[in-house]
Amino acid sequence: MATPALEIRNLQAWYGESHVLHGVDMVVQPGEVVTLLGRNGAGRTSTLRAILGLTGSRKGSIQSNGQELIHLPTHRIARHGIGYCPEERGIFASLSCEENLLLPPALKGSGKGMSVDDIYEMFPNLAERRHSQGTRLSGGEQQMLAVARILRTGAHLLLLDEISEGLAPVIVQALARMIKTLKSKGYTIVMVEQNFRFAAPLADRFYVMEHGRMVEQFDASQLNEKMPVLHELLGV
Repeated sequence: MATPALEIRNLQAWYGESHVLHGVDMVVQPGEVVTLLGRNGAGRTSTLRAILGLTGSRKGSIQSNGQELIHLPTHRIARHGIGYCPEERGIFASLSCEENLLLPPALKGSGKGMSVDDIYEMFPNLAERRHSQGTRLSGGEQQMLAVARILRTGAHLLLLDEISEGLAPVIVQALARMIKTLKSKGYTIVMVEQNFRFAAPLADRFYVMEHGRMVEQFDASQLNEKMPVLHELLGV
C-alpha cells in the first residue's frame, strides 16, 4: 500500500472549552476523492480546520505522506502541500480576479503549482473576468477563484468545504467537472458537502460524522446498500 496522503488517528479538538472532535479516525489514499457527510454541527468542518491547526488545542495524530503534523503551526502545515478552501471563500474584494490568483506564493518542495494559463483553461469564466474586482464576481466565480488560488500554490491535498452551497445548478455542474479533472491529474481531495447529489457521483469513499465522531465509512460501490443508513443519519 502507498503511504496515505492523509492519515488521522484519535483526533481530539477543542474551541476554547468546547470539545468538538472526539477521536476522529480517517485515512485518505493518494488520488482519492473522499466526502465527509453529516448533519450541521456533526464536526465535518471542524475536522478540516483541525487538520490545518485552525481549531484551538488538538491531540492525536495527523500525518500527511507519513509526516506528523499535529504539533506544527498552520503556516508550516500548509507548506506540506495542503490547501484549504473554506466555506466563506476569502476572496479579496479590492483585488482583481487575476490579482487574487497571483497572491499566494508557491510552496517549496510541493512541486510546481498550476500556471495562470492552466487555470484559465480549466476555468474559462475566470479568464473572462480576470480584470474584474473580487466583489463583482458571481458566487460561482468566487468559488472557482477560491479553488483556483489553492492550485497556484502547488498544494496536492485539497480540503474543500461546502463548495457547491448556494450556487446555481449550472455552476454546480462546472464544479463537478473541476473535481473530476483534478482527480484525473492526481490530486487528493477531501470534501465536506451537504449537497448529496453533487457529492455522491464524485467520491471514491464516504465517511459519515455524528457528534464529532466517524460513525460510518464505505466505498462508492456500497452506496446503494448504505442508503437506508444515510437516510436515518442524514435525512437524504
